[in-house]
This record gives sequence, structure tokens and C-alpha cells, in this order.
Amino acid sequence: MLYWRLPLAVGAWSMCVCLALTYDDDIEVNYADTYYNEITEEDTPEPTPSAAPCSSPDLTKWDKIFSMLENSQMRENMLLQYADDIVKVEMGSLRGEILRFVAQYGGSCGVAVETAGRRMALQLEGKLRESLERLKFGDYVSTAGGNSVGNSNNLEAMLQQLLSATRSQATRLGKLETSCFNNPEGAKATSQLPQGGRASHREQEVTTQEVAWEAALAVLQQTRMEIQEVLSSSRHRHLPAGNEMAILFPMRSRRIYTSVIPEIPLSLSAFTVCLWVKPVAVSNKTVLLSYGNRRNPYEIQLLLSHTSALFTIGGETHLVEARGVVKPKGPTEWLHLCGSWSSEQGLASLWAGGKKVASTPGVAEGHILPDGGSLQLGQERNGCCPLTPSSSGNGVPGFEAGFDPKLAFAGTMTGVNMWDKVLPEEKISQMALKEGQGCEQRGNIVAWGVTEMVPHGGALFIN
Repeated sequence: MLYWRLPLAVGAWSMCVCLALTYDDDIEVNYADTYYNEITEEDTPEPTPSAAPCSSPDLTKWDKIFSMLENSQMRENMLLQYADDIVKVEMGSLRGEILRFVAQYGGSCGVAVETAGRRMALQLEGKLRESLERLKFGDYVSTAGGNSVGNSNNLEAMLQQLLSATRSQATRLGKLETSCFNNPEGAKATSQLPQGGRASHREQEVTTQEVAWEAALAVLQQTRMEIQEVLSSSRHRHLPAGNEMAILFPMRSRRIYTSVIPEIPLSLSAFTVCLWVKPVAVSNKTVLLSYGNRRNPYEIQLLLSHTSALFTIGGETHLVEARGVVKPKGPTEWLHLCGSWSSEQGLASLWAGGKKVASTPGVAEGHILPDGGSLQLGQERNGCCPLTPSSSGNGVPGFEAGFDPKLAFAGTMTGVNMWDKVLPEEKISQMALKEGQGCEQRGNIVAWGVTEMVPHGGALFIN
């Protein structure tokens, strides 16, 4: 093995020596910057035009309208927040001034005012007892003698005496408060003055205090007016009867309406329908609710006409009208309307604000509402195929031709309910309370917040 490795090592060493001798020459290295992609002025290519950026499509009129509605809602929220902040600051400053006033004058005048108040209370209580005894005695005498005119005269005289006593006590309390509000140092100074000078100085102090109290009263009245304005605006902003949502009809259009798809067929011989509306403007005929089929598109209609409310059953010939329901001018307010009808009696009644404003007998007596019609809000359908629960909500193409934009409703609507009977008067009156919880009274045919309602066009649900 050693004899084989020795020749191999000698051969490898000889090859290394040969390679070293072959590359022993100097190698020149060029350190100059050579750019193979350099572009000369002569070979400058023409600029390639770039594609124009994607331009946003023009906004449609509906997009503009929705943007305006969102901006107005944001501005209204900002104004309400600003008004709330102002009221909080003013009430905080007023509270601080009252606390400082109590801390400054409460200790010196508390005992005197409390004593005077007790005396006044005892005197008023005595006057009231005396008046009650005289009143009882006068009733007994009038019952025995039958002289009601004399009894009323005696009662009026006793009330006048009680009123004058109350005014005198209030005047004395005001004088006591004025004397207590004087500065103790000023009181010491006035005690050193002569009698005439002391009286004139006290009159000057009383006059100064009255001016200060009048100024404070004016400020409080102004603050009260501002708070009432804020409360009034907040009442107009909130929905009535505890409802949490409403349907907004932004304008009059033949494409803007809401389809109501009840689960129970409307083959009825009696019903009651109620809703809350806040119209923007009322034309000669403004449709609030309408139900009909191909044969008769006017089976049920609840309408507004200028300042009147209209209710029809089975056609326009059976009409119930109540005038003076809607305000002719000025800002509109929420209005609660109900219409009830019974086929057995043929009696149709119209309610506005919880009160029965019109009632007509013999309206579609013996008539039964046909099933298979379409029920919608804000428009009337006069020549279109009915909607079914399985439909997508768009109906048959071309149905818009059956709508008239002059009859469309513009405004806000909420609390739409329908029953298959005539509701009692007490229940309708309770549902018409703005500060009540009428939203809890849902109908068994159409229930607000439960029954499917599909807005079309620009109609939409709002909170």
C-alpha cells in the first residue's frame, strides 16, 4: 500500500507546482464603474402614457338624498349634544351659586326663618280649620234652608279672606328674608346711626337686594325658557308611545311605499286599524294605508286631505270624514289615527288623538273583505297583482304604473297595528298617549315590529 500512495502524492505535488507557475503573471483589474444598463441621451425612449386612475361614478339622486339625510341627522345630534352640554354647565354653575348662598346666609337666618315659617304655618292651619268649619256649617244651613246662592257667596268670601291672609304672610316672610340678607357689618353700622338715618339706609339696602333678586329671577326665567326649548326639541325627536323604530317616506314618489305581508288572510267582517303619522305636507288626497284587489282596489283606505282625515270601506262611496284633525300650518306633530268597522252593524268610526271624531252608520253593511289583496302603506295599488309571502317584495315588473305620486305620503309613520274586531274606546284612548306604552298593544292581523313589512324605493326604517 505504501508503494502505491507514494507515486500518487508525488503526482499531486507536481500538478500544484505547474499551476502556480502558469498563473504567476500579474492580473490587471479595472476598478472603473461600468454600467451595462446605462441609457445615453440618444437612446432615450419615449414616455409611455399611464392609464388614468379609476374615476368614481357620479352619485345618483337617491345617493345624494341619503347623504343629505345622514348629514342632517349628524347635525341634529351635534346640536342636541351642544344644548345638553350648555344646560349641564348652566345648572352646575347655578347649583354652585345656590350652595354658596346657603353657606353664607344659612347660619345667620336659618333659625329666624324657621321660627317665622312655623308661626305662619300655624296661623294658616288655623285659618284653614276655621274656613272648613264655616264651610261645613254653611252646607248644613244651605241644606236645611235650600239657599245655595248664599252658600256660594259665603264660600267666596272665605276664600278671599284665606287668600289675603296668605298674601300677608308671604309679604312678612319676604321682609324677614330681606332683613336677614343684610350684611352683619352693615347692621352694626346702622345700629350706630340715628333713627331716621338708619331707616333710610335700610330702605336703600332693601332696594339694592330687590334689584339683585329681580336680576337673578330674570336669569332663572331665561334658563327655564332655554330648558323648555331643549325639552320640546327632544320630544319632537323621539318617537311616540314607546315605539323604537319608524318608517321614513322621504318624498312623494310612485316608487316609495311599504308593502305589508300579514300571515293571516284578510277575509274579515270587522276590524280596527291604528297608526301614528307625522306628515311633512298633506295634499288633496294623501294615502296612509290602503288594501284592495284587482276587482276593487279601494276595500280599505285611511287618508288625509288638507286638515281632514278620511276612512273608506268597500269603495269611495262609503266615506267617514273628520275635519280639523291636521294642523293647517306650522310644524307638524305626531298624530294617532284609528279606524274601526263592523259588517254586522255597518258602523264605521274614525278616531284622532284617542277621541272619536266621526262615526257613520250603514257603511258597507253585510260586506266581507275579500282575501288575496295587497296591503301597503303610503300609496294605493290600483291595477297590480297582489303580493304573496313567497315573493321577493318587488312584485310584478311594471307595477309602478299603478301608483300616482300625487297620492303618495311624505313623512314618518310608526305603530301600525290591525285587529280582527272593533276595539273598545278605553283601549284606543290608552294607545293614543304619546308618553304611554301603546307600542305594547300589538294587533293579531298586523303587529308592528312582528309582521313583515318591506320598504320600496327610498322608504327605510329609522330609529
